[in-house]
Amino acid sequence: MTALAWAAAVSLAAWIFLLFGRGFYWRTALSMNTARMAAEARAPRAWPAVWAVVPARNEADVLPRTLPTLLSQAYPGEFHVVLVDDHSTDGTAEVAERLASELRLAHRLRVVRADALPPGWAGKVWAMQNGLRHVPDDAAYVLFTDADISHSPTSVQALVARAERDGLDLVSLMVRLRAESAWEKLLIPAFVYFFAKLYPFAWVAHPRRRTAAAAGGCVLVRRRLLPTPPGLEAIRDAVIDDCALARLVADGGGRLWLGLGDDVVSVRAYGTLGEIWRMIARTAFVQLRFSTVLLLGTALGMLLLYAVPPAAAIAGLVGLLAGAPGSLAALCLGGLAYAILASTFVPMLRWYRLSPARSALLPLAGVLYTLMTLDSARRFWLRTGDHWKGRPYEMRRP
Repeated sequence: MTALAWAAAVSLAAWIFLLFGRGFYWRTALSMNTARMAAEARAPRAWPAVWAVVPARNEADVLPRTLPTLLSQAYPGEFHVVLVDDHSTDGTAEVAERLASELRLAHRLRVVRADALPPGWAGKVWAMQNGLRHVPDDAAYVLFTDADISHSPTSVQALVARAERDGLDLVSLMVRLRAESAWEKLLIPAFVYFFAKLYPFAWVAHPRRRTAAAAGGCVLVRRRLLPTPPGLEAIRDAVIDDCALARLVADGGGRLWLGLGDDVVSVRAYGTLGEIWRMIARTAFVQLRFSTVLLLGTALGMLLLYAVPPAAAIAGLVGLLAGAPGSLAALCLGGLAYAILASTFVPMLRWYRLSPARSALLPLAGVLYTLMTLDSARRFWLRTGDHWKGRPYEMRRP
């Protein structure tokens, strides 16, 4: 066999392993429709008190589409929202207060201004910490949710019902991200797919697994696991704050659940390649713990998984037509690996209500994400900081 055929054989073996040996990460069965969950849930004797913490920095444009959905929750128990204005310059706090007043729900909202960012703290974690300080110690749950998240009317009730029913300490939803532009349709479902491959949802929920993950847009946590002080001080420098929070809860003996959120959505647009690129490059090398070895291994692994199958299939077909020896093996091995990788992406595309035919583009998405990861390392090595929500940041080793 040719070298490309051998590479295709290795890729095929890897895909067979991923198909069956990675917690069936490609399935979308672990999901929650909050309206259905709330309707079917058995009501506890008394619904526990929940306080939502919303870090908000320059979110005046999205709050009219999201904050009313949170303030208007049809939650049977005590429910309050703490919105942390993280030094916004666009009137975020004023917009929040006006919306609450117009809805006649000002009694549910408390707007607080974050203190100056101290050294060693990531901006969002510091905003979360500021909000947590305003949550009473006797509250049962804290809901950390982003300012761009639009909730269903019963999302809080559904999250609490799942936690109470199953004795969970953290319940998180990977909200439905926007996938409307051409670049979003190509890369956003793939982003969720890759996240699930990295943190198989079934493993997160398994009490004997060490896998800990959450999706920061919507995370319900038992308040007793985050006493203040110290609150979130243990993860103060975390750029990937959601997974750091999940690890903190798991290390404290907590049980986790992470699934797809069917009717909780993000209104944030990442309509261009550049916007998605910056989002990924900001954290990808952090995820690899700033390791050059892990970076090289990840890049080679991604190319083996996503570039080799279509390359082998195409080269094999061309070679077969030209009568080149070894072409049939490359065509068959590459084609089979390509078929498996595409089939694993179909459930996610269907969940995003996109055509299954788009699964053929997963290799392109994989190569682009590999380039974003390499660029993340380049930014770290060259100390080329960037801006996130108007605030300069720089990746730092922990």
